[in-house]
Amino acid sequence: MTSTDTTTDTTGATRGGGIGIEDLELAASHHVLDLAQLAEVRGVDPAKYTRGIGLDEMGVVAADEDVVTLGASAAERLLARSGSEGVRTLLFATESGVDHSKSAAVIVHGLLGLPSSVRSVELKQACYAGAAAVQAAIGIVARRPEEKVLVITADVARYGLGSSGEPTQGAGAVAMLIGADPSLVEIEPVSGLYSADVDDFWRPNDSTTAMVNARLSISAYKNALLGAWDDLQEQGGPSAEDIEAFVYHQPFTKMAVKAQQFLAQRSGAELDPEALVQGAVYDRRLGNTYTASLWAGLASLLDHRPGLDGARIGLFSYGSGSAGEMLTGIVRPGYMSSARAGSAVAALDGRVPVTVAEYEQLHENQFGSSEDVETPRVTTAPFRFAGVQGGARVYERNSED
Repeated sequence: MTSTDTTTDTTGATRGGGIGIEDLELAASHHVLDLAQLAEVRGVDPAKYTRGIGLDEMGVVAADEDVVTLGASAAERLLARSGSEGVRTLLFATESGVDHSKSAAVIVHGLLGLPSSVRSVELKQACYAGAAAVQAAIGIVARRPEEKVLVITADVARYGLGSSGEPTQGAGAVAMLIGADPSLVEIEPVSGLYSADVDDFWRPNDSTTAMVNARLSISAYKNALLGAWDDLQEQGGPSAEDIEAFVYHQPFTKMAVKAQQFLAQRSGAELDPEALVQGAVYDRRLGNTYTASLWAGLASLLDHRPGLDGARIGLFSYGSGSAGEMLTGIVRPGYMSSARAGSAVAALDGRVPVTVAEYEQLHENQFGSSEDVETPRVTTAPFRFAGVQGGARVYERNSED
């Protein structure tokens, strides 16, 4: 357990310094599918899902939901709690973008009613883009410590019906506020990096579902994890013994178990298995949320593991194709928040269950730009996707909110 140096401000109060996560908020889809029901219809043992891949539920978006509405809803709840003062940058990380040119960040900027003096950009590199957004945000704050950056990670994971990847689908978003002297987690300056051009997972521009080489994806994940860890050590980063708990990207939660086994073997350290359970509570219920997965795991760890005050944690981000980064952070005293935890549980518990038949219909319900369409009003979240007009997607504040 390690803590960073502290400084004292002019009032005599002790401050931790550094840059990192001030607060975060999780948003879930309107619908949810119990994977035991999917297993029954697909003719497989439910344990293949619950124990084999470590997932219990799958987030399913309503017809009037997408990554924009998920991300905007998470961000609005976050800003309602933390405030928007000092926010001059909005970074939106996703691999489920709704437009090849216009960023989801610009759309969310409008929905949130942020001032025009806010730069808004979308980032993409599969599931890794959230970590890239956090690092970019830290760089911005380092230049001007009075500024804050709103980072949104949101995705809807879609695979073919009946495919091997089907039970790992999911939907969700995590919004984070990055600032100086953060009250939640200070991200340390040194990190480990890894990149390699691998075709383990990709989604062509003309496809609404991803293409996966599952066997190659596992090895690509392992290579990125160990490569990033080795680089962290070469850069003078902390040893595994100096890290209290690890959180990993979780396309399914058993992947984090495999990752910890790989890392324990490489580092020679005995790593805490309980942290994996605590960091998987939300992901087990969300399914794969791509860019949001790691940060949902972080939220879960912080909400379910007491005694982390001043402790160092490891955060491994992975994105197929492939890119990986091992970050470390110091958890700030008083990090546990009943308001934050209660909001996450409410978002998950408030979802409306669907049958497998209803899920399959929603899965195939895609809206292109070739014709105008108005979506049914379903979601009760703060924002909704209203449809397509003149080839453009239309969003609005939900009058039901």
